[in-house]
Amino acid sequence: MYCKQAFTTNRNACLPIIVVILSIVLFSSSNLFGHTGPKTSHRLTAMEIGYDKPMPFTAYFWWGQIGHRATGLIAQNLLSPEAQREIERVLEGNSLAEVSTWMDEVRSDPSFDYMGPWHYVTIPPSKTYETAEKAEGGDVLWALDKVVGELKAGGLSPEQEAIKLKVLVHLIGDLHQPLHVGNGTDRGGNDVRLEWFGERSNLHRVWDSEMINSKQLSFTELADFIDDGLDETVIEEWQSTHWYDWAMESQSLLDQVYDLPENGSLSYEYMFKNFNAVQLRLLQAGVRMAGVINDIYGE
Repeated sequence: MYCKQAFTTNRNACLPIIVVILSIVLFSSSNLFGHTGPKTSHRLTAMEIGYDKPMPFTAYFWWGQIGHRATGLIAQNLLSPEAQREIERVLEGNSLAEVSTWMDEVRSDPSFDYMGPWHYVTIPPSKTYETAEKAEGGDVLWALDKVVGELKAGGLSPEQEAIKLKVLVHLIGDLHQPLHVGNGTDRGGNDVRLEWFGERSNLHRVWDSEMINSKQLSFTELADFIDDGLDETVIEEWQSTHWYDWAMESQSLLDQVYDLPENGSLSYEYMFKNFNAVQLRLLQAGVRMAGVINDIYGE
């Protein structure tokens, strides 16, 4: 009533009130235009890094999508003509980069839950795979033995062959992420809570995706940047080794991975010290993936 009266005498009298009301509505609504209100800071002090709240499940157990796709692209470029044709047949025209994240995507399907333990292996310090206790349900090395043997044996349906190839592509990538070879104490670094440039994270996530994402590169740019100047001698050397050797390489990097500041706050210095290792492992994964696929599908 008072505003109506005011507008008859002075159209601007209620304008400040209207502005205030609209501002409250806009900033308090959680749905209006998809806005969720003012962004709260996630910055934590050193004393708060042992959070009570768990990290999202999506933070666990794999290279990020960019890393996996980069390894797939590197491998695709090193396939023999025969293997290239077979891959096109098996994947129905999809590339290795496209299917490299399939094992992560099917986590939403309970019928593939049995593949959960296949993403990693536990080899405690001073142990080898042969002397370490084996996980129930298999592990990444057991799974690679399995799918490579089955692909070589043949006799698979088109669907079975495609699934096994997708598993192969993903697991070779996973095995080259150092924290997929866990020490048996912290779930591959998932329980090591820390900050990454002021945002809460964990050590596994930093190595899976945070360092890679911080470069702001597409997977094609990342693959192009790290696949620079490879010669045949290096390719042959890397492809001559077995996935059991690749696991021990990852284990050998763990001292470097766990070299953390006391305050648990990581940023440029940690990136500077470790990104070369990230790039090397992505490149080795792609080169070796091509070697395994060429062995299965080549001449």
